[in-house]
Amino acid sequence: MLRAMETPSLFGAPRIWSVSELTRHIRQLLESDYRLQEIWVSGEASNVSLPASGHLYFSLQDAAATLRCVMWRSQVALQTHLPKDGETFEVFGRIGVYEAGGQYQLYAEVLRPAGEGLRYQEFMERKARLEAEGLFDAERKRPLPEWPRTIGIVTSPTGAALRDVLHVLQRRFPLVQVLLAPTAVQGPEAAGGVVSALEALNQHGGSDVILVVRGGGSVEDLWTFNEEAVVRAVAASSIPVVTGIGHETDLILADFAADVRAPTPSAAAEVVTPDREALLHSLARLRADLLGLFQDQIGARQEALAVLQARLRQASPRAHIENARQRVDEFWRRAHAAIRHDLIVSRRTLDGLAHTLQAVGPAAVLSRGYAIVTQARDGAIVRSVSQVDPSDPLHVPVQDGSVGARVEDDAGSEDI
Repeated sequence: MLRAMETPSLFGAPRIWSVSELTRHIRQLLESDYRLQEIWVSGEASNVSLPASGHLYFSLQDAAATLRCVMWRSQVALQTHLPKDGETFEVFGRIGVYEAGGQYQLYAEVLRPAGEGLRYQEFMERKARLEAEGLFDAERKRPLPEWPRTIGIVTSPTGAALRDVLHVLQRRFPLVQVLLAPTAVQGPEAAGGVVSALEALNQHGGSDVILVVRGGGSVEDLWTFNEEAVVRAVAASSIPVVTGIGHETDLILADFAADVRAPTPSAAAEVVTPDREALLHSLARLRADLLGLFQDQIGARQEALAVLQARLRQASPRAHIENARQRVDEFWRRAHAAIRHDLIVSRRTLDGLAHTLQAVGPAAVLSRGYAIVTQARDGAIVRSVSQVDPSDPLHVPVQDGSVGARVEDDAGSEDI
Protein backbone atom coordinates (compact mmCIF):
# COMPACT_ATOMS: atom_id res chain seq x y z
CA MET A 1 0.00 0.00 0.00
CA LEU A 2 1.38 3.30 -1.04
CA ARG A 3 1.51 6.17 1.44
CA ALA A 4 1.68 9.81 0.47
CA MET A 5 4.95 11.47 1.56
CA GLU A 6 4.51 14.04 4.31
CA THR A 7 5.76 17.51 3.57
CA PRO A 8 6.67 20.13 6.17
CA SER A 9 3.90 22.49 7.04
CA LEU A 10 4.35 26.23 6.45
CA PHE A 11 2.93 26.76 9.91
CA GLY A 12 4.83 25.51 12.98
CA ALA A 13 7.90 24.55 10.93
CA PRO A 14 10.71 22.82 13.05
CA ARG A 15 14.05 24.53 13.79
CA ILE A 16 16.68 23.87 11.19
CA TRP A 17 20.19 23.37 12.71
CA SER A 18 23.48 24.04 11.04
CA VAL A 19 26.09 21.27 11.22
CA SER A 20 28.24 23.39 13.53
CA GLU A 21 25.34 24.17 15.83
CA LEU A 22 24.31 20.55 16.07
CA THR A 23 27.87 19.33 16.66
CA ARG A 24 28.43 21.97 19.31
CA HIS A 25 25.18 21.01 21.02
CA ILE A 26 26.14 17.35 21.06
CA ARG A 27 29.53 18.28 22.53
CA GLN A 28 27.83 20.29 25.27
CA LEU A 29 25.52 17.38 26.07
CA LEU A 30 28.43 14.97 26.36
CA GLU A 31 30.61 17.33 28.38
CA SER A 32 27.78 18.13 30.79
CA ASP A 33 27.46 14.46 31.74
CA TYR A 34 29.88 14.12 34.68
CA ARG A 35 29.97 10.34 34.26
CA LEU A 36 31.68 10.83 30.91
CA GLN A 37 34.30 13.26 32.22
CA GLU A 38 36.11 10.78 34.48
CA ILE A 39 35.77 7.38 32.89
CA TRP A 40 37.81 4.19 32.47
CA VAL A 41 37.42 2.36 29.16
CA SER A 42 38.93 -1.03 28.30
CA GLY A 43 39.51 -2.33 24.79
CA GLU A 44 41.98 -3.63 22.25
CA ALA A 45 44.32 -0.95 20.88
CA SER A 46 44.45 -0.46 17.12
CA ASN A 47 45.72 2.12 14.64
CA VAL A 48 48.31 3.30 17.17
CA SER A 49 50.19 6.35 15.86
CA LEU A 50 52.82 8.57 17.52
CA PRO A 51 53.78 11.28 14.99
CA ALA A 52 56.51 13.88 15.34
CA SER A 53 54.14 16.19 17.19
CA GLY A 54 54.39 13.85 20.20
CA HIS A 55 50.60 13.37 20.46
CA LEU A 56 49.38 9.77 20.65
CA TYR A 57 46.48 8.67 18.42
CA PHE A 58 44.83 5.22 18.66
CA SER A 59 41.48 3.44 18.83
CA LEU A 60 39.95 1.13 21.41
CA GLN A 61 37.70 -1.60 20.05
CA ASP A 62 35.79 -4.66 21.04
CA ALA A 63 33.60 -7.05 19.06
CA ALA A 64 30.82 -4.48 18.58
CA ALA A 65 32.26 -0.95 18.59
CA THR A 66 35.30 1.32 18.13
CA LEU A 67 36.24 4.43 20.13
CA ARG A 68 38.77 6.92 18.80
CA CYS A 69 41.28 8.16 21.41
CA VAL A 70 43.89 10.91 21.59
CA MET A 71 46.48 11.69 24.25
CA TRP A 72 48.33 15.01 24.22
CA ARG A 73 52.12 15.12 24.28
CA SER A 74 52.32 16.43 27.88
CA GLN A 75 50.42 13.34 29.10
CA VAL A 76 52.31 10.91 26.87
CA ALA A 77 55.56 11.89 28.61
CA LEU A 78 54.15 10.73 31.95
CA GLN A 79 53.23 7.19 30.85
CA THR A 80 55.37 4.15 31.62
CA HIS A 81 53.78 1.98 28.94
CA LEU A 82 52.34 2.94 25.56
CA PRO A 83 49.93 0.64 23.69
CA LYS A 84 50.74 -1.40 20.63
CA ASP A 85 48.29 -2.72 18.09
CA GLY A 86 46.50 -5.77 19.44
CA GLU A 87 47.25 -5.09 23.13
CA THR A 88 44.37 -4.71 25.56
CA PHE A 89 44.60 -1.47 27.54
CA GLU A 90 42.61 0.34 30.18
CA VAL A 91 42.38 4.08 29.48
CA PHE A 92 41.28 6.83 31.80
CA GLY A 93 40.03 10.14 30.38
CA ARG A 94 37.04 12.19 29.34
CA ILE A 95 34.61 12.03 26.43
CA GLY A 96 34.57 14.99 24.05
CA VAL A 97 33.73 15.89 20.46
CA TYR A 98 36.16 16.64 17.67
CA GLU A 99 33.96 19.17 15.87
CA ALA A 100 35.96 19.39 12.64
CA GLY A 101 35.55 15.65 12.11
CA GLY A 102 32.12 15.36 13.65
CA GLN A 103 33.33 12.53 15.90
CA TYR A 104 33.17 11.92 19.59
CA GLN A 105 36.40 10.57 21.11
CA LEU A 106 38.17 9.82 24.36
CA TYR A 107 40.77 12.35 25.49
CA ALA A 108 43.11 9.98 27.37
CA GLU A 109 45.09 10.93 30.49
CA VAL A 110 46.27 7.58 31.89
CA LEU A 111 47.18 4.34 30.13
CA ARG A 112 47.76 0.93 31.66
CA PRO A 113 47.71 -2.60 30.36
CA ALA A 114 44.49 -4.44 31.12
CA GLY A 115 44.57 -6.21 34.45
CA GLU A 116 46.86 -3.68 36.13
CA GLY A 117 43.90 -2.24 37.92
CA LEU A 118 43.43 -5.46 39.89
CA ARG A 119 47.17 -5.69 40.38
CA TYR A 120 47.25 -2.15 41.69
CA GLN A 121 44.44 -2.89 44.12
CA GLU A 122 46.30 -5.95 45.33
CA PHE A 123 49.47 -3.89 45.60
CA MET A 124 47.85 -1.18 47.71
CA GLU A 125 46.10 -3.67 50.02
CA ARG A 126 49.34 -5.57 50.59
CA LYS A 127 51.28 -2.36 51.11
CA ALA A 128 48.80 -1.13 53.73
CA ARG A 129 48.90 -4.44 55.59
CA LEU A 130 52.70 -4.72 55.66
CA GLU A 131 53.03 -1.06 56.56
CA ALA A 132 50.68 -1.57 59.48
CA GLU A 133 53.01 -4.33 60.72
CA GLY A 134 55.87 -1.82 60.79
CA LEU A 135 57.93 -3.42 58.04
CA PHE A 136 58.40 -0.07 56.32
CA ASP A 137 59.12 2.06 59.41
CA ALA A 138 61.98 4.52 59.10
CA GLU A 139 63.31 3.40 62.52
CA ARG A 140 64.13 0.01 61.00
CA LYS A 141 66.39 1.47 58.34
CA ARG A 142 70.08 0.82 59.01
CA PRO A 143 73.04 2.89 57.87
CA LEU A 144 75.17 1.44 55.10
CA PRO A 145 78.83 0.56 55.72
CA GLU A 146 81.16 3.30 54.55
CA TRP A 147 83.89 0.90 53.39
CA PRO A 148 82.30 -2.42 52.39
CA ARG A 149 84.77 -5.25 51.87
CA THR A 150 82.26 -7.72 50.43
CA ILE A 151 79.00 -6.98 48.63
CA GLY A 152 76.36 -9.68 48.19
CA ILE A 153 74.25 -9.52 45.03
CA VAL A 154 70.84 -11.14 44.49
CA THR A 155 69.96 -11.14 40.79
CA SER A 156 69.93 -13.18 37.60
CA PRO A 157 73.45 -14.36 36.63
CA THR A 158 72.72 -13.64 32.96
CA GLY A 159 70.88 -10.34 33.22
CA ALA A 160 72.04 -6.88 32.22
CA ALA A 161 71.56 -5.72 35.81
CA LEU A 162 74.51 -7.82 37.01
CA ARG A 163 76.76 -6.49 34.23
CA ASP A 164 75.81 -2.92 35.07
CA VAL A 165 76.49 -3.44 38.77
CA LEU A 166 79.88 -5.10 38.20
CA HIS A 167 80.90 -2.33 35.81
CA VAL A 168 80.10 0.35 38.38
CA LEU A 169 81.88 -1.54 41.17
CA GLN A 170 85.01 -1.96 39.05
CA ARG A 171 85.03 1.71 38.16
CA ARG A 172 84.31 3.13 41.60
CA PHE A 173 85.81 0.64 44.07
CA PRO A 174 87.72 -2.23 42.43
CA LEU A 175 89.02 -3.56 45.77
CA VAL A 176 85.58 -4.76 46.87
CA GLN A 177 84.77 -8.49 46.81
CA VAL A 178 81.51 -9.70 45.23
CA LEU A 179 79.44 -12.62 46.50
CA LEU A 180 76.73 -13.57 43.98
CA ALA A 181 73.56 -15.42 45.00
CA PRO A 182 72.06 -16.22 41.57
CA THR A 183 68.33 -16.55 41.13
CA ALA A 184 65.58 -16.07 38.62
CA VAL A 185 64.00 -12.63 38.92
CA GLN A 186 60.92 -13.25 36.79
CA GLY A 187 58.42 -16.05 36.53
CA PRO A 188 56.51 -18.31 38.91
CA GLU A 189 59.64 -19.62 40.69
CA ALA A 190 61.34 -16.22 41.01
CA ALA A 191 59.89 -15.20 44.38
CA GLY A 192 61.07 -18.39 46.09
CA GLY A 193 64.48 -18.02 44.46
CA VAL A 194 64.93 -14.45 45.70
CA VAL A 195 63.93 -15.47 49.23
CA SER A 196 66.39 -18.41 49.19
CA ALA A 197 69.18 -16.18 47.87
CA LEU A 198 68.66 -13.64 50.64
CA GLU A 199 68.59 -16.38 53.30
CA ALA A 200 71.78 -17.93 51.87
CA LEU A 201 73.68 -14.63 52.03
CA ASN A 202 72.54 -14.03 55.60
CA GLN A 203 73.58 -17.54 56.63
CA HIS A 204 76.98 -17.11 54.99
CA GLY A 205 77.48 -13.83 56.85
CA GLY A 206 80.40 -12.62 54.76
CA SER A 207 78.64 -9.70 53.11
CA ASP A 208 78.70 -6.18 54.51
CA VAL A 209 75.70 -5.15 52.39
CA ILE A 210 73.34 -6.89 49.96
CA LEU A 211 72.14 -5.59 46.59
CA VAL A 212 68.80 -6.87 45.26
CA VAL A 213 68.71 -5.71 41.63
CA ARG A 214 66.75 -6.25 38.43
CA GLY A 215 66.44 -4.31 35.19
CA GLY A 216 63.30 -2.61 33.94
CA GLY A 217 60.16 -4.32 32.71
CA SER A 218 56.40 -4.37 32.85
CA VAL A 219 54.36 -4.63 36.02
CA GLU A 220 54.11 -8.39 35.48
CA ASP A 221 57.90 -8.62 34.99
CA LEU A 222 58.59 -6.81 38.26
CA TRP A 223 55.78 -8.39 40.29
CA THR A 224 58.18 -10.87 41.93
CA PHE A 225 59.45 -8.05 44.14
CA ASN A 226 55.90 -7.21 45.23
CA GLU A 227 55.32 -10.73 46.53
CA GLU A 228 54.85 -10.80 50.28
CA ALA A 229 57.48 -13.50 50.84
CA VAL A 230 60.13 -11.37 49.08
CA VAL A 231 59.18 -8.24 50.99
CA ARG A 232 59.36 -10.07 54.31
CA ALA A 233 62.72 -11.63 53.41
CA VAL A 234 64.15 -8.17 52.63
CA ALA A 235 62.82 -6.79 55.92
CA ALA A 236 64.15 -9.80 57.88
CA SER A 237 67.70 -9.58 56.53
CA SER A 238 70.32 -9.09 59.26
CA ILE A 239 72.55 -7.47 56.64
CA PRO A 240 71.60 -4.03 55.24
CA VAL A 241 69.75 -4.35 51.91
CA VAL A 242 69.79 -1.91 48.99
CA THR A 243 67.26 -2.43 46.20
CA GLY A 244 67.68 -1.31 42.61
CA ILE A 245 64.69 -2.71 40.77
CA GLY A 246 63.35 -1.48 37.43
CA HIS A 247 63.38 2.25 36.84
CA GLU A 248 62.85 5.28 39.02
CA THR A 249 59.13 5.47 38.19
CA ASP A 250 58.43 1.85 39.16
CA LEU A 251 56.67 1.33 42.49
CA ILE A 252 57.95 -1.81 44.24
CA LEU A 253 57.04 -3.10 47.72
CA ALA A 254 60.54 -4.49 48.30
CA ASP A 255 61.83 -0.91 47.99
CA PHE A 256 59.78 0.09 51.03
CA ALA A 257 61.24 -2.75 53.11
CA ALA A 258 64.85 -2.16 52.05
CA ASP A 259 67.23 -0.02 54.07
CA VAL A 260 67.95 2.10 50.99
CA ARG A 261 66.11 2.25 47.67
CA ALA A 262 68.03 3.12 44.49
CA PRO A 263 66.24 3.94 41.22
CA THR A 264 68.30 1.53 39.07
CA PRO A 265 70.81 -1.34 39.51
CA SER A 266 73.70 0.97 38.55
CA ALA A 267 72.56 3.54 41.07
CA ALA A 268 72.41 0.83 43.75
CA ALA A 269 76.05 -0.04 43.06
CA GLU A 270 76.99 3.62 43.39
CA VAL A 271 75.10 3.95 46.68
CA VAL A 272 77.08 1.18 48.41
CA THR A 273 80.58 2.08 47.19
CA PRO A 274 82.81 5.07 47.78
CA ASP A 275 84.05 6.81 44.64
CA ARG A 276 87.73 6.00 44.03
CA GLU A 277 88.38 9.36 42.39
CA ALA A 278 86.68 11.17 45.24
CA LEU A 279 88.72 9.15 47.72
CA LEU A 280 91.97 10.00 45.97
CA HIS A 281 90.97 13.66 45.97
CA SER A 282 90.10 13.48 49.66
CA LEU A 283 93.41 11.77 50.45
CA ALA A 284 95.32 14.42 48.53
CA ARG A 285 93.47 17.13 50.41
CA LEU A 286 94.16 15.42 53.76
CA ARG A 287 97.83 15.04 52.83
CA ALA A 288 98.05 18.73 51.99
CA ASP A 289 96.30 19.61 55.26
CA LEU A 290 98.67 17.40 57.26
CA LEU A 291 101.72 18.84 55.54
CA GLY A 292 100.42 22.33 56.22
CA LEU A 293 99.85 21.42 59.87
CA PHE A 294 103.33 19.93 60.19
CA GLN A 295 104.90 22.97 58.56
CA ASP A 296 102.98 25.28 60.89
CA GLN A 297 104.10 23.23 63.89
CA ILE A 298 107.71 23.16 62.70
CA GLY A 299 107.63 26.91 62.08
CA ALA A 300 106.22 27.56 65.53
CA ARG A 301 108.82 25.29 67.12
CA GLN A 302 111.60 26.99 65.15
CA GLU A 303 110.44 30.40 66.33
CA ALA A 304 110.29 29.19 69.93
CA LEU A 305 113.76 27.65 69.56
CA ALA A 306 115.12 30.91 68.17
CA VAL A 307 113.70 32.81 71.16
CA LEU A 308 115.28 30.31 73.57
CA GLN A 309 118.60 30.49 71.75
CA ALA A 310 118.52 34.28 71.95
CA ARG A 311 117.79 34.13 75.67
CA LEU A 312 120.57 31.56 76.15
CA ARG A 313 123.04 33.72 74.30
CA GLN A 314 122.08 36.70 76.45
CA ALA A 315 122.45 34.72 79.68
CA SER A 316 125.66 32.83 78.86
CA PRO A 317 129.24 34.01 79.91
CA ARG A 318 130.25 33.77 76.31
CA ALA A 319 127.69 36.44 75.47
CA HIS A 320 129.10 38.70 78.15
CA ILE A 321 132.66 38.03 76.95
CA GLU A 322 131.62 38.79 73.39
CA ASN A 323 129.94 41.99 74.53
CA ALA A 324 133.09 43.01 76.50
CA ARG A 325 135.24 42.12 73.52
CA GLN A 326 133.08 44.27 71.32
CA ARG A 327 133.40 47.15 73.82
CA VAL A 328 137.21 46.72 73.91
CA ASP A 329 137.35 46.60 70.14
CA GLU A 330 135.26 49.74 70.03
CA PHE A 331 137.57 51.41 72.56
CA TRP A 332 140.67 50.51 70.54
CA ARG A 333 139.01 51.65 67.39
CA ARG A 334 138.18 54.98 68.93
CA ALA A 335 141.68 55.29 70.55
CA HIS A 336 143.38 54.49 67.28
CA ALA A 337 141.25 57.05 65.53
CA ALA A 338 142.06 59.66 68.19
CA ILE A 339 145.81 58.95 68.03
CA ARG A 340 145.72 59.07 64.27
CA HIS A 341 143.90 62.35 64.44
CA ASP A 342 146.42 63.76 66.95
CA LEU A 343 149.32 62.59 64.76
CA ILE A 344 147.81 64.24 61.73
CA VAL A 345 147.31 67.49 63.68
CA SER A 346 150.87 67.33 65.11
CA ARG A 347 152.31 66.61 61.69
CA ARG A 348 150.51 69.58 60.24
CA THR A 349 151.80 71.77 63.15
CA LEU A 350 155.33 70.46 62.70
CA ASP A 351 155.17 71.08 58.97
CA GLY A 352 154.05 74.63 59.71
CA LEU A 353 156.89 75.17 62.15
CA ALA A 354 159.42 73.70 59.74
CA HIS A 355 158.16 76.00 57.06
CA THR A 356 158.48 78.98 59.39
CA LEU A 357 161.94 77.87 60.52
CA GLN A 358 163.02 77.46 56.97
CA ALA A 359 161.77 80.90 56.18
CA VAL A 360 163.83 82.50 58.98
CA GLY A 361 166.76 80.07 59.00
CA PRO A 362 170.38 80.85 57.95
CA ALA A 363 169.95 79.40 54.51
CA ALA A 364 166.99 81.64 53.86
CA VAL A 365 168.97 84.66 55.16
CA LEU A 366 171.95 83.81 52.97
CA SER A 367 169.62 83.50 49.96
CA ARG A 368 168.61 87.09 50.48
CA GLY A 369 172.26 88.33 50.21
CA TYR A 370 173.25 88.20 53.84
CA ALA A 371 176.34 86.40 55.19
CA ILE A 372 177.30 84.87 58.51
CA VAL A 373 180.72 85.87 59.83
CA THR A 374 182.49 83.39 62.09
CA GLN A 375 185.92 83.24 63.69
CA ALA A 376 188.15 81.11 61.53
CA ARG A 377 189.93 79.73 64.56
CA ASP A 378 186.90 78.47 66.48
CA GLY A 379 183.87 79.04 64.27
CA ALA A 380 182.23 81.39 66.72
CA ILE A 381 179.72 83.72 65.13
CA VAL A 382 180.85 87.28 65.14
CA ARG A 383 178.00 89.36 66.42
CA SER A 384 180.00 92.39 67.55
CA VAL A 385 183.20 94.22 66.56
CA SER A 386 184.35 93.68 70.06
CA GLN A 387 184.82 90.01 69.27
CA VAL A 388 187.55 90.62 66.66
CA ASP A 389 190.88 92.28 66.49
CA PRO A 390 192.70 93.57 63.48
CA SER A 391 194.28 90.82 61.46
CA ASP A 392 191.94 88.15 62.88
CA PRO A 393 191.07 85.58 60.22
CA LEU A 394 187.34 85.26 59.52
CA HIS A 395 185.15 82.75 57.78
CA VAL A 396 182.23 84.16 55.80
CA PRO A 397 179.64 81.57 54.52
CA VAL A 398 177.45 82.81 51.67
CA GLN A 399 174.59 81.18 49.73
CA ASP A 400 176.72 79.21 47.35
CA GLY A 401 179.91 78.75 49.38
CA SER A 402 182.19 80.60 51.83
CA VAL A 403 184.78 83.39 51.72
CA GLY A 404 187.89 83.69 53.82
CA ALA A 405 188.61 87.21 55.17
CA ARG A 406 190.84 89.11 57.63
CA VAL A 407 189.97 92.00 59.85
CA GLU A 408 191.49 95.25 58.65
CA ASP A 409 189.68 97.61 60.89
CA ASP A 410 187.12 97.27 63.69
CA ALA A 411 185.13 100.46 63.25
CA GLY A 412 182.13 100.87 65.61
CA SER A 413 178.43 101.03 64.82
CA GLU A 414 178.57 104.69 64.33
CA ASP A 415 180.64 104.07 61.19
CA ILE A 416 178.08 101.80 59.58
